Amino acid sequence: MTAVPGRRSSTFTRLLRHGFTDPSAAERLLELDDLASVRSDPVLFEALGATADPDLALRGLVRLVEAEEEGERQVLLDTLITAKPLRDRLLGVLGASEALGDHLARHPRDWQALVTYEAVDLHPGVPEFERGLADAVDADSLRVAYRRCLLTLAARDVCGTTGIAQTAAELADLATATLRAALAIARTAAPEDAAQCRLAVIAMGKCGGQELNYVSDVDVIFVAEARDGVEEHKALQAATRVAAHMMRLCSETTAEGTIWEVDANLRPEGRNGPLVRTLSSHLAYYQRWAKTWEFQALLKARAVAGDPELGADYVDAVSPLVWQAADRENFVPDVQQMRRRVVDNIPADRIDRELKLGPGGLRDVEFAVQLLQLVHGRSDASLRSGTTLEALRALADGGYVGRADAAQLDEAYRFLRSMEHRIQLYKLRRTHLVPEGEADLRRLGRSLGMRTDPVAELNKAWRRHASVVRRLHEKIFYRPLLDAVAQLAPGESRLSARAAAIRLEALGYADPAAALRHLEALSSGVSRKAAIQRTLLPVLLGWFADSADPDAGLLGFRKVSDALGKTPWYLRLLRDEGAAAENLARVLSAGRLAPDLLMRAPEAVAILGDPEGLTPRTREHLEQEVLAAVGRADGAESAVAVVRGVRRRELFRTTAADIIGSYGTEDSPAEQDLGALVDRVGSAVTDLNAATIAGALRAAVRERWGDTLPTRFAVIGMGRFGGHELSYGSDADVLFVHRPREGVSDEEAGKAANAVVGEMRRLLQLPTADPPLLIDADLRPEGRTGPMVRTLKSYEAYYRRWSLVWESQALLRAEHMAGDAELGAEFIELVNPLRYPAEGLGEDAVREIRRLKARMESERMPRGADPTLHAKLGRGGLSDVEWTVQLLQMQHGWAEPGLRTTRTREALAAACAAELIPGEDAEMLDEAWVLATRVRNAVMLVRGRPGDTFPSDPRELAAVGRYLGYEPGHVGDMLDDYRRITRRARAVVEERFYGAVV
Repeated sequence: MTAVPGRRSSTFTRLLRHGFTDPSAAERLLELDDLASVRSDPVLFEALGATADPDLALRGLVRLVEAEEEGERQVLLDTLITAKPLRDRLLGVLGASEALGDHLARHPRDWQALVTYEAVDLHPGVPEFERGLADAVDADSLRVAYRRCLLTLAARDVCGTTGIAQTAAELADLATATLRAALAIARTAAPEDAAQCRLAVIAMGKCGGQELNYVSDVDVIFVAEARDGVEEHKALQAATRVAAHMMRLCSETTAEGTIWEVDANLRPEGRNGPLVRTLSSHLAYYQRWAKTWEFQALLKARAVAGDPELGADYVDAVSPLVWQAADRENFVPDVQQMRRRVVDNIPADRIDRELKLGPGGLRDVEFAVQLLQLVHGRSDASLRSGTTLEALRALADGGYVGRADAAQLDEAYRFLRSMEHRIQLYKLRRTHLVPEGEADLRRLGRSLGMRTDPVAELNKAWRRHASVVRRLHEKIFYRPLLDAVAQLAPGESRLSARAAAIRLEALGYADPAAALRHLEALSSGVSRKAAIQRTLLPVLLGWFADSADPDAGLLGFRKVSDALGKTPWYLRLLRDEGAAAENLARVLSAGRLAPDLLMRAPEAVAILGDPEGLTPRTREHLEQEVLAAVGRADGAESAVAVVRGVRRRELFRTTAADIIGSYGTEDSPAEQDLGALVDRVGSAVTDLNAATIAGALRAAVRERWGDTLPTRFAVIGMGRFGGHELSYGSDADVLFVHRPREGVSDEEAGKAANAVVGEMRRLLQLPTADPPLLIDADLRPEGRTGPMVRTLKSYEAYYRRWSLVWESQALLRAEHMAGDAELGAEFIELVNPLRYPAEGLGEDAVREIRRLKARMESERMPRGADPTLHAKLGRGGLSDVEWTVQLLQMQHGWAEPGLRTTRTREALAAACAAELIPGEDAEMLDEAWVLATRVRNAVMLVRGRPGDTFPSDPRELAAVGRYLGYEPGHVGDMLDDYRRITRRARAVVEERFYGAVV
């Protein structure tokens, strides 16, 4: 076989043709003396070429031959060449599993287990595996016997004798036999303990469902009872020792490796609970304390080892509890929480390779099937299988899942499980990650029958099946709901109206009957519109169910669809623009404000499909649009109607961006910088209201005076308006200032200024479909008893003679917002010495500010309000933080330019930078201020009207929680966090405001 120098040998070429990636190394192995009798045999080449990894198979064969006794080596090789069944099984295993090749190298005689098969060997069950493990007497012998059984099982798998479902069932049966053997060893080692108790082992998870992986934790629960005459606590202690020994026999690593981890953490109380309980103790826990996920886990409970009667009693006792889980009070929020994929803990560089937990992974299919079993299995016993594929088939047969969807999920699940099996089989390690290396991917693809271009074919098939799961795992909840109200072809199964209502109720819909009516109205008929709706609704229903108020979301969608359904672009937008449909679902189900704004002009839904649609417009852009509209209008009322329409559209844009940023979407996570989110809302609403006032001012002037008012006129923003911190429900606090034009008398100018103010306020509050903008001028000199409008000289005279410290404090927020910019700048220049007094405040002024704050706390808090939860006036709320910051501004603004801002957070950051307040204190105040502001925004978004306290209605409170980032069922955590954060802020206020040194 020596090749001519410079030319490749015929063996090299044959190896290359048969799929070897390193033919030179393979050729050297074939040159070994031990393989002399077979090195040229075409049968061997063909068989090696048929394996997943010919190089690995040949290396494994050489190691096996070398490990055999000399007299047995030729027997092995002769049998290999002459017996095709052995050849396929042995080389198939060696080419797929390096770990089983290692086992054969350590225990070479075990290859003989693959030589012959009786009929029963083709489909062994627990008894056959028990016979294979019968000689095990300790941990090492148990491992050797286990791997010998696994060898035969893997051989059937890689040769295609058994499919994925049968392989998974056999692995579960082998695990059952192994648990029984380990328990027998443990009992033999401690006969006194064994004599005191009856102990049963309950398999959970994939073992319980008879769908185990090659390497997976075997989840178990232990139940025990005392034997006659034995005290219960002593029996439980004995049972615990036996159970713990049994677990160690399977889990610990010895010279022969390990089998798999036995995991008892699904027991009541998890790791914190006792390892073994009596049956009555289990039932007491499940009836009183268990969570929904624990009943979901019990769905797969199966007695597998130990006392068979006790095991059967356990399963019989817990089974009714499983099927009553959907009736539990917290089932809906628990389901909403469980339905969110737990991918946060998966490293970013792994999420795209996760077969189990990643998007479109195995967990998606398993969870969807289990949830539907919990919902419908209480009334349909045919659904109560612990095996995923059997349950999926039963769901399809009963009409609970569409047959086509079930068939696609079945195919995808089988493929993904096959990938998972072959990945784990290679090194017998517990992993769900698709490998990255070319050689690993090639072996994996070939093991699944892909031979032309294994890597490319594998990646294509994997992505296709994952995409199917990702697309269908939500839809299978909802598509049958449409079938329940649609006309189906003869012979098609459908959900009954009752089953559809049960499913809707389980998914969070409070009025299932109304929801079904909406679905029928939206999807019935044969029109193109109805066909598109039937495509969209399964996905939309899932997004609605993910919110705090699914009913409102579905009702809002029906209203929008009724208003826009005949426009050609609406359904096309939702169908073709990926983000638009999800954005719409989030907006419609987050509360009342955004849907109310949308319903007044449904065409604004187009904003949700524009990539830049959620970006707030600048004030310059808004003023340009508004003033242009006013210039085209025929009168003041029609002009301001257009202006208010712009304001309503932009309010919708801002609320939609806020909701989507707070909730996040499937493709973009929720905004992490909550301060930035609050600032965007405050700035956007402020700019919008400023532009609206500018438009109303222009309209009022044009109506009566043409282009020029007899007096120069400016609007000064105050309060949150001036601070760019408006929330959705805030009024616009303002001051009005004017200066007569040359040649115009003070009386005429004053009348004109007052007239224009009156007209602006009237126009902005006219009853229309658009929300009014209330202008509040109560912060003017002399308050409500003082003149509405003053000249700049009048302001100067008043502030010089009569100004009180609270007025100087209020002027900290003063900023020009509309009208004459030069006059506005002069007003700001006038008030700067008042709000930033030279050398700061005197002791009397500081005492007066503290007295006013204390008086406000005692007098303005609404009767019956909880001061720990009032966002504006409560402990550590907006007022506390703002007064503390404003005191610093008035004391130090004359010397620190950074403090000369109308914005609270900017001033607080400047005070921290100037070391006027410690960084930790500043962070506490900022966190409390941002949270309180978000609470006020959330209340307005949810209820459609402003409020400073958390809603009392449970559904509204849950919606506020969702906006603030809390999962369903965690409103208690939200309130606790709010109290904790504001309590810490109040402690800073006590020290920095009330205890500050002047």
